[in-house]
Amino acid sequence: MIKAKKLNRRFRQHIEEQSVFFVATAAATGHINLSPKGMDTLRVLSDERVIWLNLTGIGNETATHVQEDGRMTLMFCSFGEQRLTLRVFGTAKVVHPRDPEWNNLVAQFPELPGCRQIFDLDIELIQTSCGSTVPHMELVDTRVEKEFLPYYETMDREELENYWRKYNVTSLDGLPTKILEPS
Repeated sequence: MIKAKKLNRRFRQHIEEQSVFFVATAAATGHINLSPKGMDTLRVLSDERVIWLNLTGIGNETATHVQEDGRMTLMFCSFGEQRLTLRVFGTAKVVHPRDPEWNNLVAQFPELPGCRQIFDLDIELIQTSCGSTVPHMELVDTRVEKEFLPYYETMDREELENYWRKYNVTSLDGLPTKILEPS
C-alpha cells in the first residue's frame, strides 16, 4: 500500500488505462452512493485536481452529496494484467451548465449528449492496494453506442430538462440536487 498527497506519472497512467471508474459520496445522513462511470468523461488537470463530466441517468445522488458535504472518493480498479487499485480521496464541488466556469471545464471533454454536471475534485489523499482479489476480465463491448448515445441524442433541451424533473431533482433521501435552479 502506498499513501500519497498527489498523483504521479504511474498513477496518472493507471487512471488513463481504465475503462471504468467508481465514485463514492455521502451526505451527513442517509444513504452512501457508489456509482460506476465510464466513457471519455474524466480528466486529470494536475497532480492535485481531477474533473469528471457527469452524464444524465436515473438518479443524481452524487450532486446532492457533494453539495451537502463535498467528500468524494474515486476508485480506479485494474481488471487487466496489472494488479492495482487506486483510490483518490478529496473534496469536490459541483459545476452546473449555468455556472460561469462550465464552458471552460466542459471544453476539456468531447461533446456528449445529456451532460448535467461536472465534478471538480481537489485531491487530498491517494491510496493504493494490490488488487489481487479483483478478477482479470477483458472489455468486450460497451452500451454507449447502442443504448446511451441514441437515447440522449434524440432529446432537445426541453426534453432533457423534463427528464431531469422526473428523475434528477431529489436524491433517494429526498434532498435537492439543485439541477434545475435558476442561474
